[in-house]
Amino acid sequence: MSHPQPELELPPVLESGALRVVALGGLGEIGRNMAVLEYEGRLLIIDCGVLFPEDHQPGVDLILPDFSYIEDRMDLIDAIVLTHGHEDHIGGVPYLLKMRRDIPVVGSKLTLAFVEAKLKEHRITPVLNPVREGDVVAFGEFSCEFVAVNHSIPDALAVAVTTGAGTILHTGDFKMDQLPLDGRITDLRAFARLGEKGVDLFMADSTNAEVPGFVTPEREIGPTLGRVFGDSDGRIVVASFASHVHRVQQVLDAAHEHGRKVAFVGRSMVRNMGIAAELGYLKVPPGVVAELRDMNSLPDNQVVLMCTGSQGEPMAALSRIANQSHQISVGHGDTVVLASSLIPGNENAVFRVINGLMRLGAKVVHSGNAKVHVSGHASEGELTYCYNILRPKNVMPVHGEVRHLIANGAIAVRTGVPAQNVILAEDGVVVDLIDGQARIVGAVPCGYVYVDGSSVGTVTEAELKDRRILSEEGFVSLFAVVDSSTGKVIAGPQIMARGFAEDDVVFESIKPSVTAALEEAAMNGNVDAHQLQQVMRRTVGRWLSSRLRRKPMILPVVVIA
Repeated sequence: MSHPQPELELPPVLESGALRVVALGGLGEIGRNMAVLEYEGRLLIIDCGVLFPEDHQPGVDLILPDFSYIEDRMDLIDAIVLTHGHEDHIGGVPYLLKMRRDIPVVGSKLTLAFVEAKLKEHRITPVLNPVREGDVVAFGEFSCEFVAVNHSIPDALAVAVTTGAGTILHTGDFKMDQLPLDGRITDLRAFARLGEKGVDLFMADSTNAEVPGFVTPEREIGPTLGRVFGDSDGRIVVASFASHVHRVQQVLDAAHEHGRKVAFVGRSMVRNMGIAAELGYLKVPPGVVAELRDMNSLPDNQVVLMCTGSQGEPMAALSRIANQSHQISVGHGDTVVLASSLIPGNENAVFRVINGLMRLGAKVVHSGNAKVHVSGHASEGELTYCYNILRPKNVMPVHGEVRHLIANGAIAVRTGVPAQNVILAEDGVVVDLIDGQARIVGAVPCGYVYVDGSSVGTVTEAELKDRRILSEEGFVSLFAVVDSSTGKVIAGPQIMARGFAEDDVVFESIKPSVTAALEEAAMNGNVDAHQLQQVMRRTVGRWLSSRLRRKPMILPVVVIA
C-alpha cells in the first residue's frame, strides 16, 4: 500500500488526459470532508464540511478545509457535489461560496434544503442543482452519476464521476442496512453495473473499517427506545445530531405510543426537523410536537425534549442542562438518552456531561449501556462486499483517521486489489490517475483554518498555544520604568500574576534580581525598550521555572523615561 511521505514536494503540472485528486480534509481525521478533482484545467468539488474543535483548541468554533489550493482558481470550479446533509460534509459550503457565490451546488432534495437554510444565515443565495439517484448530469468535463446509499440521514448519495481519464466512485458516508426505516437501501445493483463498466478509483468511507461484521439495522433501535419510554415516569430528554432524521422519527413514534409530547430544543434541531417534516422525510404523528414554552404546563410523564449536544459540545443544549445553565432542568426521576455514538476525540466531553447529569439525579441511557444508536458507516463485512462487487482497479480510502484508512486499505488488499494500487493518502496529498494507474505525485499545503467568532483563518497555531498556556499555566505581567540617561530603574518593577495559587507577595524575592538585570543591561548600552523587556522576561521566566515549576505567559513592559 502506498503511504504518503513527509518529504513530498509540490506536484508537477497535471498531464493532459490525467485526473488529479486532492483531499483538502477528511483524510486522517473525522470531519471537514472535501475532495477536489481536476481534469483538463477544470475542477469539481465533492463535499465541503467542517471539523469540530477538541479541548486543545480553546475558543475555536469550527475548523474548515484549507481553500488556499483553489483560492486563485475559483473561476475554474464547475460544481460542488454534496453527498449528504451532515455538517462534516456541508458545513464549509458558506465559507467557500463567499469566495465565489455562483458555484452550482449539487445534491439531493433534503441535502440542498439543509444547505439553503444554512446559507440564509450567511445572506447567500445559492445556485442549487437538485439531483436524485439514477440521474446522470454533466458539469463541464465531469459526468456525474448519482447512486442511492443508506446512511444515518435520508437522501444520501454516492457519486460516480467519469472523465476521459476514467471513472471515480466516491461513496460519501454510507452503510448497507438491509431494512432501513425509509426503505431506501444502498443500490448494490448500480454498484455492480459500475463495476462491470470499470471503476478506476474507488474512494470508500473508512470510518468503521476496523469494526468486524455488519452494522446493526436501525429498526432494532425502536424497541429499545420503546422500553426506555415505558420504564420512565419523569421527563425524557433525548440528545442527537440535529440532522439525524431517522432517530428523531423513532423518538416521535415512541412518544406517540406512550402518550407523550415532543418539543425540539436548539436552533439547528428546530430548523432541520421543520425542513424534514415539510419535505415529507419526517412523519409527525398528529398532536405529538409541541412548543418548548408549553412543556412546563404538562405532567413530567408526558414530556419529551429532543435536543442537540450528544457529543458534549460545550454550548449545545445538553451540556448547558448538565451545567444547570439552561432553562431546562433535570433531576431525580428524569431520563436522558444519548442517541449517538462517540466521535473519536469527544470522549472526555461526553463523559463530563454524563457525570453532570447523573450528579443531578437523572438516569442516563447511552450506547455503552443500551442499544440506543447504531452507526451510519459500513463495517468490515459491508466494505468487503463492496470491493467484491466493484473489483476496482485502484482504491483510495477516505473519511477517517489514519488507523481507519489503513484498515480499509487492508480490506481492499484481502479482496484482491494489488497492494501497490491502494493509495493511503492524508490531507493535501496529490494523487494522479494516469492510464488507469493511481499514484501519489506530491503534496500541497493543507493546514487547519479556524473559525473564531466572526474571524476566519486569523487564529494561528501559535495563538492557540498561547491560549493553552493561559488556561493551563496562567500569566504574569511585568512593568518597569528605566531612566534613559542613567540606566537606573526609577519605577517598579511591578509584578502581577493571574491563574496562580500563590499570592503576588511571592514575587518580592525576585524583584531585586529584575532591577539588577535591567540596570546591568542598560549599563552595557542596551537602552532599547524591546531588549530590556526580553531581559526582564528571561530573568523572571528562569525564576518561575526553578522556584515554582511553572511556565506561564509573561507579558513584560518597559518604559524608557
